[in-house]
Amino acid sequence: DFSLFGNKYVLGATDPAFIRAVWDTIVFGVSTVFLELVLGMMVALIVNANFKGRGFMRALILVPWVIPTAVSSQIWEYMFQPNRTGFFNTVLWYLGMGSGEIPFLSDPTWQLPAMIVIDVWKTTPFMALLLLAGLQLIPADIYEAADVDGAGPVRSFFQLTLPLLKGTIAVALVFRTLDALRVFDLFQIVLGQARYSMASFTYYELIQNRAMGYSSASSIMIFLVLSIFAIGYMRSLGVKSDDH
Repeated sequence: DFSLFGNKYVLGATDPAFIRAVWDTIVFGVSTVFLELVLGMMVALIVNANFKGRGFMRALILVPWVIPTAVSSQIWEYMFQPNRTGFFNTVLWYLGMGSGEIPFLSDPTWQLPAMIVIDVWKTTPFMALLLLAGLQLIPADIYEAADVDGAGPVRSFFQLTLPLLKGTIAVALVFRTLDALRVFDLFQIVLGQARYSMASFTYYELIQNRAMGYSSASSIMIFLVLSIFAIGYMRSLGVKSDDH
């Protein structure tokens, strides 16, 4: 049975399977969000530039994001096949960097990196879209004044763009971190019970083991983890409420 306080939390905090699920989810979340922020910023800067076909390019970069996870996961699962029918094994084999039979999705060493690659490919466009919205709010005359003062593109980026995007970056990081840490469908479709995220572990405890109390307790612990990350991001970026 569920209770707000009780031994279910002790069980979760000492269960090696749950601890590994928490650790894997945190590594997955931090890695994907960092890579998506860097790549998303690069994409946003590119599509924010004034060039012919910019509208088409903006629509094109959203394609990975709009493809349903169930579909894109199956595509990537095929690309990660543990033989030379898989794209990555074929490439590595041609480059002489592997036997062409690396079990990306069954070898624990490669499972998490594979999940990170899939998520970065799919969700970088979402991060780019959020950052692009912030870039378009920056007045162009600020960059014109910086250009007159002799500031190059790199200096303008670090001294103008990044500080002016602090609020947008904070929102993007919070949204994506919360989304990444509650990941379920990607792990469920690609790895099943071979490796768990926090959400998929809770799902299997509830559905397969009928552990209502344990799964409820783990859900609350997931909420606490998400809250810690959200508050930490806001504080580190110096975002304050309107009351202060």
